[in-house]
Amino acid sequence: MAESMKGLKRTHRCGELSAANIGEKVTVMGWVQKQRNKGGIIFVDLRDRAGILQVIFEEADCGAENFAKAEKLRSEFVAAVTGRVEKRAGAVNENLATGQIEIRAESLRILSEAETPPFPIETDSKTKEELRLKYRYLDLRRPDLQQNLMLRSRMTAAVHAFLKEEGFLEVETPILNKSTPEGARDYLVPSRIHHGCFYALPQSPQIFKQLLMCSGYDRYFQIAKCFRDEDLRADRQPEFTQIDLEMSFVDQEDVMDVTERMVAKVCKEAVGLDVALPMKRMTWDEAMRRFGSDKPDTRFGMELTDVSDTVKGCGFGVFTGALEAGGSVQGINVKGQAEMPRKKIDALVEFAKGYGVKGLAYLSVQQDGSYKSSFAKFMTEEELQNLAAAMAGEPGDLLLFAADKLKLVWSVLGALRVELAKQLGMLDENQYNFLWVTEFPQFEWSDEEERYVAMHHPFTMPMEEDLELLETEPGKVRAKAYDIVVNGMELGGGSVRIFQSDVQERMFEALGFTKEKAHEQFGFLLDAFKYGVPPHAGLAIGLERFVMQLAKTDNIRDVIAFPKVKDASCLMSDAPGTVEAKQLEELHLQVTE
Repeated sequence: MAESMKGLKRTHRCGELSAANIGEKVTVMGWVQKQRNKGGIIFVDLRDRAGILQVIFEEADCGAENFAKAEKLRSEFVAAVTGRVEKRAGAVNENLATGQIEIRAESLRILSEAETPPFPIETDSKTKEELRLKYRYLDLRRPDLQQNLMLRSRMTAAVHAFLKEEGFLEVETPILNKSTPEGARDYLVPSRIHHGCFYALPQSPQIFKQLLMCSGYDRYFQIAKCFRDEDLRADRQPEFTQIDLEMSFVDQEDVMDVTERMVAKVCKEAVGLDVALPMKRMTWDEAMRRFGSDKPDTRFGMELTDVSDTVKGCGFGVFTGALEAGGSVQGINVKGQAEMPRKKIDALVEFAKGYGVKGLAYLSVQQDGSYKSSFAKFMTEEELQNLAAAMAGEPGDLLLFAADKLKLVWSVLGALRVELAKQLGMLDENQYNFLWVTEFPQFEWSDEEERYVAMHHPFTMPMEEDLELLETEPGKVRAKAYDIVVNGMELGGGSVRIFQSDVQERMFEALGFTKEKAHEQFGFLLDAFKYGVPPHAGLAIGLERFVMQLAKTDNIRDVIAFPKVKDASCLMSDAPGTVEAKQLEELHLQVTE
């Protein structure tokens, strides 16, 4: 039978007690981790979000009634214990923060009984994630998940404190917006009152934070909920949170400076990590050429080498065919891996095919200076020597090559170097390489739409020296855009915004918008620009990705209380679900087969 608290007050959380409390009478409350009955003495591990504490029950101290209740305690019962803190009589538990002490119980109240949970509540659970997500309210009791969410709370508190000190105002922007389908797919919400019309959930507060700059608020921030109806990955969810900010009368240097100092403060306060400032910088072009990625992991080498000129005219048709089609041949040097088994190389080839190339070519430099290669028979000894030299290949090295369209080559080798670094244990989880990637292309060509689309969004300012190329060579225009990257993950990004109406009109034209279409989608922003708009710039950091890095997890679901799975459903609540016919009638909607 569960008991009430009857005025009983908790004095400490379980993990807050230490040797400094020895001799004190305390009351703690929490969940039973486990109970061990040794006959005349019962040991109970009591757990709350602060940690685990050992409690001992002996009938001489707590009385027959309380001892009898202690005998009934089982895993996940909720209990309140009053007793005295003592130095642990047995061996000290070095694995517990409270391992030097225990509570000698004087009274016990069982506040709630529990059925046997479907899986153990323990750190580093081996239970399948699908089962844990179905019972997420139990999964969230696990100490490692609780540590992640407490870390998230500390980080957001540090963000608030820093930005308020820097003169930022916290302003909430609407969740129900107008759909602007330039970007990812919107989540739509039907309107009951306006028949046939829909709201869209915000992909970001972009337009509204620019309007706040037009309204004179100068420095805005928000811990903003955002929604994107797109395919999920390990670092992506349909609803996510941004540290969103915007500043007036600034250029990109000001935004980058504030962001760097904010990131450094959060890292220091949340986990004691010192971040070296200023952060390193790299242009988009350099990042792609060296690492094949606009979010490069710079904790290890294995950089890309362009060998197109070296293999031009060689006898290997895969290389020459790619070059004749306007493509590129590039490679990476996997130091010391010349003896990698063929089975592993074949697995790397399959990995590469997943990125759209037909395969990989390899050349291993043997210790005696000879070569093993998938294409040796098509090239002369001199050509092989020149190729190895171009790759700085030494005896013991494995050289891997991709030949295709340039972007595809970058994509596959950029992913392959990271995959190899994981397999070879080259990634130090205690090393944090922050850097800025700058000067992104303003546009990228969409084969699907057969037009240029904005790489960031249509309000990003081009580099002044590239403005003359907007109409003639849009593919060469660079943007005043910048991403902050750490260890191969994009933490966030931003840009200087267009604030001149004539430049904005030229941008819309370059994107294929008519004036009517631009005004239909973004009219209220364009109208606001008629009434005096300051130069402004901003940035947004993905909060969950930031927490993932400091929590050292590669699964975004580990840092969200109630996440979705790959098909954007919630295994616990069964969302999304069907609704009653009456609700659909009110919205003038029909579900069709």
